[in-house]
Amino acid sequence: MSEFFQRVVLHNLGLKLVALALALGLWLAVARDPIAEVAVDIPVEIRNLPQDLEISSEIVPKAQIRLRGPERVIHELQSSDVYATIEFNGVKPGERTFDLTAQQIHQPAGLEVVQIVPSQFHLTFDVRLTRAVSVQPRVIGSFAQGYHIGQIVSDPSTVTITGPKGRVEAVEAATTDPIDISGAMNRVTFVRHAYVSDPLVQVTHSDPVRITVIMEQAPGGGAR
Repeated sequence: MSEFFQRVVLHNLGLKLVALALALGLWLAVARDPIAEVAVDIPVEIRNLPQDLEISSEIVPKAQIRLRGPERVIHELQSSDVYATIEFNGVKPGERTFDLTAQQIHQPAGLEVVQIVPSQFHLTFDVRLTRAVSVQPRVIGSFAQGYHIGQIVSDPSTVTITGPKGRVEAVEAATTDPIDISGAMNRVTFVRHAYVSDPLVQVTHSDPVRITVIMEQAPGGGAR
């Protein structure tokens, strides 16, 4: 028994006592730290969405997470410390509901997820479509007396858009920022960006469009 005591208990006794003291100190520190809760709004990270698919729902997935843990850890919490992930492997066109559970929440050690709102996301998916649409300049202003628009030339005349198929197919044309031609009596050129109003449809190139408006004098028109 004496040999066993010396071999097991007394071997590296100093290190064992230090480890015991550290463990005791840590336990006391945690025991004295009151428990607190906090609610944080977090983004939902989308992973492994098939390359040929688009989310056609306008609602961007995000959630509010309520966390519980030591008050010290709660006070040190940064918004970037908490996020959620959803795997989209095998998703196909159509509607699908996803659960959001505590296992999908990433948070600092020592904190517990006690509530997730919402706990489910309902999303719609569609295949990605890319096509060209015409540019439709938005001309405003008052014409000079006796003049009217003879021609509007866009360079380029089309832009390429991409997004969920159903939404892309519904776009008739891309429009431009307003072009004010008040008082113009000849050829005037403007540089504007083309865009589509659907937030889920993107213009693939952000290069501006050159819009040339050619004014013509009506027969018998003009200022007197």
